[in-house]
Amino acid sequence: MAGALVVLAGLVVAALAFARALPTGARPAAATRTMTGGPPPASPSATPTPSPPPSAPFAVGLRVVTFVDHRREVLPPHTASGRPEPRVLRTDVWYPALGTPGTSDVAEAPPARAGGPFPLVVFGPGFDMYPSAYEPLLHAWARAGFVVVAPTFPLTNPGTPGGPYEADMVNQPRDMAFVTTRILELSSARTGFLQGMVDAAEIAVAGQSDGGDTALADAYSSCCRDPRVRAAVILSGQQLLPGTYGPPGGPPLLAAQGTGDTINVPEDTTQLYEDARPPKYLLLLLGADHLEPYTARTPWEKVVVRASIAFLDAELKGVPGALARMRAVGNAPGIATLSGG
Repeated sequence: MAGALVVLAGLVVAALAFARALPTGARPAAATRTMTGGPPPASPSATPTPSPPPSAPFAVGLRVVTFVDHRREVLPPHTASGRPEPRVLRTDVWYPALGTPGTSDVAEAPPARAGGPFPLVVFGPGFDMYPSAYEPLLHAWARAGFVVVAPTFPLTNPGTPGGPYEADMVNQPRDMAFVTTRILELSSARTGFLQGMVDAAEIAVAGQSDGGDTALADAYSSCCRDPRVRAAVILSGQQLLPGTYGPPGGPPLLAAQGTGDTINVPEDTTQLYEDARPPKYLLLLLGADHLEPYTARTPWEKVVVRASIAFLDAELKGVPGALARMRAVGNAPGIATLSGG
């Protein structure tokens, strides 16, 4: 019995000595449990890399909204009812959308909201014209990352009761300002397809022929200038509406004119260009007529599209090098010349 106790005491001493020899926190091999076939040790989860916001070129969505200005009236004989009616502005809206960029509009496509907010361009169609006539140009602007809205003016469109009434053009600058306000309201709403889509600080007006005259007054005339306008693109326009033009601090101007235009003659655009204050640019389309450069796919139209996008990129988005790009595309031998600065 005494011998057994001696042996047991020796084993205890040896075990204590072995434990003291292990590094701090170590355990004997017999204490380590092996989980054969178990899952591998967990590793820290990787943080997913956020996707970059969508950028131009975009797919283009198209929706139609109707705004009603109850403060101003349309009078007979230019109403369907034969009684005074509020001014109704059916407005086409082209906007950057989700999807694959293409040449066709996609009706009610989901907006590319993550890429916004986008600058706003408000476009005025010419006399006896619908906005759809300018679809290639307006589509191109939306594809480049702009929300583009174009009202059908109540009394100068082809469907006007009694026929288009050109004298109503004096009311159109207020139509453009009204549509601008309503679009900004849609963008600031909590829901809706334009929610969060428009940058209220970056607004341009544009137009062709009588629509160009309208946009010009909206941007520059003492009669009806909208101080929210930051740039203007005037296509074959003139200073036809009342007021004094060329105010100090007026927005940058891009004026385009066909040298073969017999309806809005080149001298009209030259005059508005000379009266404007810098920065201003004059795009002359060599031999072009009144409509083709803005409604048909021609070499002139390609120049108008590229030069106007570069101008809007520079003035509304502050894109580096955009003005140099505008000069490069605007000076196309045999097709166009660009001057100003």
